[in-house]
Amino acid sequence: MPLLRPGRSPAALAGLSLAVVLTGCAGTDSAAAPDGATVSTPTATATTSGGPASAAPTAAAEGQRIEVTVAGGQVTGDTGRIPVPAGEQLTLAVTSDVADEVHLHGYDLTADLTPGQPAELSFTASIPGVFEVELHEAGTVLLSLQVG
Repeated sequence: MPLLRPGRSPAALAGLSLAVVLTGCAGTDSAAAPDGATVSTPTATATTSGGPASAAPTAAAEGQRIEVTVAGGQVTGDTGRIPVPAGEQLTLAVTSDVADEVHLHGYDLTADLTPGQPAELSFTASIPGVFEVELHEAGTVLLSLQVG
């Protein structure tokens, strides 16, 4: 007897996808990044699966830029749930008044935050779903990307 009936397979797969997205940060310290992803921080250059990341991504000008600032524990800028078309080039720019790490769930991208200096995550939104962007150490959710 099959576990999934043919008529319910898409719903079951959607539920499984949601469960994967909502699993949180446990075990997300992978160095691998989706193809085309770059991470820019003021103090380090990251390496992605496509080779060394650029400190000033050239593709950032072609896509959508999302900017967030955290000061005194308050988040301002592009917050809430932000719809993004699948295949869109994105740059997330986060500036904080405290040292932390910005983390994009689902894509498993991170960047170190140095107080007062923006850190950027540039990537192609190729995975459909809803993904939180958070300050990893503080556990503060900055926004959610709705890719699709």
